Amino acid sequence: MHASITAAYLARYRSAAAESPVELLPLTGAQRRFLITRRLTPQSRSDIVPLMFAYPRGTLDLERLARAATAVAAHHPALCGGFATVRGTPVLRAGGPSAEAARIPVAPGGTARAALREALLDWPADGPALRLLVAADPDGEPSADPSGAEELLVVALDHAACDEQSLGVLTAELSAAYEQDEPPAAGPTPRALADYRQAVELQLDAEDAAGGPAAQAYWGRRLGGLTGAGGSAATSTGMLTERLPAAEGAARGAVFPALLDAVGSALHRLHRTEGPSRPETGGGALALGYPWGGRPAGAPAALGCFLNTLVHPATPGPVADLDALADAWWDDLDQAGTPFDEVVRAARTAGAPWSGALDGLLTLDDLHRRPPLVLGGTPGRETPLDGRPLAAPMAVSASHGDDLLVRLAWDRDRFPEADAHAAFDDLLAVLRHHLPARPSPAPQA
Repeated sequence: MHASITAAYLARYRSAAAESPVELLPLTGAQRRFLITRRLTPQSRSDIVPLMFAYPRGTLDLERLARAATAVAAHHPALCGGFATVRGTPVLRAGGPSAEAARIPVAPGGTARAALREALLDWPADGPALRLLVAADPDGEPSADPSGAEELLVVALDHAACDEQSLGVLTAELSAAYEQDEPPAAGPTPRALADYRQAVELQLDAEDAAGGPAAQAYWGRRLGGLTGAGGSAATSTGMLTERLPAAEGAARGAVFPALLDAVGSALHRLHRTEGPSRPETGGGALALGYPWGGRPAGAPAALGCFLNTLVHPATPGPVADLDALADAWWDDLDQAGTPFDEVVRAARTAGAPWSGALDGLLTLDDLHRRPPLVLGGTPGRETPLDGRPLAAPMAVSASHGDDLLVRLAWDRDRFPEADAHAAFDDLLAVLRHHLPARPSPAPQA
């Protein structure tokens, strides 16, 4: 008989919560995976979600930022209290806002970006859930900002407390809280706690229902040919960046399938130097993970981590038929509720010699769904923060707004820079093949 991982967790949680003197909230499958990974590899902080913005120097008031961060956190149980393990069971212990704002000093000869990156690496394992970090290059020092007129703000969240939908909520609420500058509440209201609990419990019900024999059979067929290439976390990383034209109209729906194919090509190119070339079908597919999620039907609109990591069997591209790849991807989304641990079990039961480690990661951020962070009447200019640890040997992030910004980060200790450039060239070639730029309109006579 199939024993559900989710059902087993819920039984342990309910036992721990019944005997606790403080309120304990359950965790989704994704939250539990983040906490387990953190416990196993405490030196890696790849489970932090940072957004970095540039503002004219002098725009940001640190004390006002701290009040805004605390005020926003106080509305959301996921940003209050702290994650804990009670009788071997991971939970969220209810409490007050878990947020801070700090100005990060920059040593002479250093840069604001490097200082912020080091501050994120030093993030304590026990929180806080939300941090706002400010830094500026020292006067008179060489800088990525030659005018010396900018300061940088990193809005960083514990990934166990947020997902992509949460980022849009957060930037909107931070903008409003900074503008209003009112004293923050002591913590979430009873209604907010009840809504969050209901949302998590509905998510767990969905995960339990999606981990049954039918889902096991589906993922066994889909991933039974995975071999993987021995994915592992990366601490020393590089980044390559390219801007492509935005897809418009119906073509926007092809962006993610095109990225799946393009990143698969890059993965195979990057791993080519580690062993013989793998065939395009059958055994040899690499494990490309991507987050996917959304609140369960009927769930309250609670900020939190309501996502799952799906796995795409990546083969060298470009595929001849992108529509067929898209159809397979849509079939995968029909099974998106299956917890990752159940997916790994299904693949291994089907004979895949795959450990569950991901060879690559892909994220797509739709900037049209996220309002800008406006502080002091000034919209921040979002800018990437490179050199951060990765949860896999290679990660591709794409941001789709007025253009399609594509970034490839890789493990410098594992892959030479020349191989990363070759992999990025392959990725861009496949994307351009699937998403050709629209011709410019002819000039009017």
